[in-house]
Amino acid sequence: MSDNPARHLSDASDGIRAFNHTSRAASTGWEFPPDSYTALGNLSYLVGMLGQAVEQSTAPVRRTYEQGRIRVDGNGDTEAKFAELLAAREDAIAAAAALTAAVQRMHNAVSPMGHDTTGLPGFEDDEERLV
Repeated sequence: MSDNPARHLSDASDGIRAFNHTSRAASTGWEFPPDSYTALGNLSYLVGMLGQAVEQSTAPVRRTYEQGRIRVDGNGDTEAKFAELLAAREDAIAAAAALTAAVQRMHNAVSPMGHDTTGLPGFEDDEERLV
C-alpha cells in the first residue's frame, strides 16, 4: 500500500464505484434483506470515519498555514481562504455526522427483515415447520 494518505481515499472511492456498479442488479449474494443489512453495516462503518478523514485531510494546509508558508494564486487573501477552508471543513464534518446517523438508522431498520420463503419451491412452508 502507498505511504501517501490521499491514495487510500482514492482506493476507497474505487471501492464505492465498484459497489455502485455491481449492486445495480440482483445477483447471487445480492438478493435478500440480509444482503442489504451487510452492505449497510459496511457503509455505516465507512461513513462513520468520514468526519475524521475530512478533518485530517486539511492537516497539510493547516501545518503550512501555521508556518506562514501559504500562498494563494493571484495574490489572494490567505487569511480569508484559510478561514473559508475551516468553515467548509466544519460543515463537512457536521454533514458526515448526519449521514452516519441516517445510515445507522437504515441499518437498524433492515436488521429484523428477512426473506419470506413461504410457498416458494425448495422451501418448506412455514406452517408445516411450526406443526
